[in-house]
Amino acid sequence: MDTAIRKQASSGGAISALACYLLDSGKVDFIAQIAVDGKDPLANTLQISRSHEDVIRAAGSRYAPSAPLQSLHELLSTGEKFAFVGKPCDVAALRQYARINPAVDTAVKYMLSFMCAGVPSSHGTREVIRKLGAEPKRLVSFRYRGDGWPGMARAVQDDGQSFEMDYNTSWGTILNKHLQFRCKICPDGTGEFADITCADAWYGQDGYPDFAERDGRSLVLARTKAGSELLKTAAHNRAILVEPLETAQIEKMQPYQADRKRVVLGRVIATRLARGIAPRYRRLRLLKASLGTSPVHWLRNCWGTLRRAVVEAQ
Repeated sequence: MDTAIRKQASSGGAISALACYLLDSGKVDFIAQIAVDGKDPLANTLQISRSHEDVIRAAGSRYAPSAPLQSLHELLSTGEKFAFVGKPCDVAALRQYARINPAVDTAVKYMLSFMCAGVPSSHGTREVIRKLGAEPKRLVSFRYRGDGWPGMARAVQDDGQSFEMDYNTSWGTILNKHLQFRCKICPDGTGEFADITCADAWYGQDGYPDFAERDGRSLVLARTKAGSELLKTAAHNRAILVEPLETAQIEKMQPYQADRKRVVLGRVIATRLARGIAPRYRRLRLLKASLGTSPVHWLRNCWGTLRRAVVEAQ
C-alpha cells in the first residue's frame, strides 16, 4: 500500500487505497467523496476526485455535517461511471433510490462506506477550536484526524501557529457530546448497504479500544459480490494488503457499533413514545439484535433516549 495514503488517512487508508485503485484500473472515471471546503477549513464539500492527489486531499475523517448526495442528479447526467463514498445513511439512501431510478446502478459502480458513530454538529467543531486556543477567523487548515493513527486534531493559523489535540480528547470528550439526535436512533452505523465498509481496526483490552499512536490499519468488510471481487482484485494488484479476520474479532475492534445495534430498537421505541413519531426500520434484524444484550442495559438506553427526546423537542 502507498505509505502516503496510510499516513494521511484516518486508519489504514483502505478507502483511499481502493479509490486510487478504481481510478488507476479504469473501473471508474471519478470518485464522489467528501473533502474539506476550499474556502472554509471547518466546512465540508463534495469533491470529484480523478487522481491520487485528489483522493489524498480528501483522506481523513470529517466529523461535521456533509451532504454528498446534494449534486447526485448532476453526477448521473455526466454519462461517466463513478464510485460513491459516503456515510452509512448516505449509502442507504442511494441504494434505495437505485430501486426507482435505474440510472444509479448504471453510473454508480461501487458504493463505499465507513463505520460511523454519528455526526457532530458544527458546534462540536467550534468547541474543539476554542479549546485548542486557535482563532477561527485566522484558520487556514483544520484536520480532525490523520497524519498518523488515530492522529491528532490539528489547526493551523495564517501566522503559522499550529495547535494539536489527541483523538481521545477531541472525539471522546468534545465531539461525541454534540452528536445529532437522529444519529442516536440510527440502526446502521456499519454501512450495511455498501459494497465495502471500512473502519478503524482498533487494538484494545477489556473491550475498550486503545487509542495509542501506531501505524494505521483498517477493518474492511466486503458486503456484496461486487465488493468482494473489488477487494480481491485490489489485493491481487497490491493496491491494498489484506489478511483474513475472524468474525469474533470485529466486535473487539468496534465494541461501540455492536452495542449500538443491540440497543437501537429501544431508542426508537422511546422516541415514538416521546414524540409520537419515529423512523420505521425493516429487515435490519433489530429485534434479534436486542436479544443480545441485557434487559437492564436495553431499558437504560430506552429511558435515556426518552428523556433526551422530550428535552430536545421542547
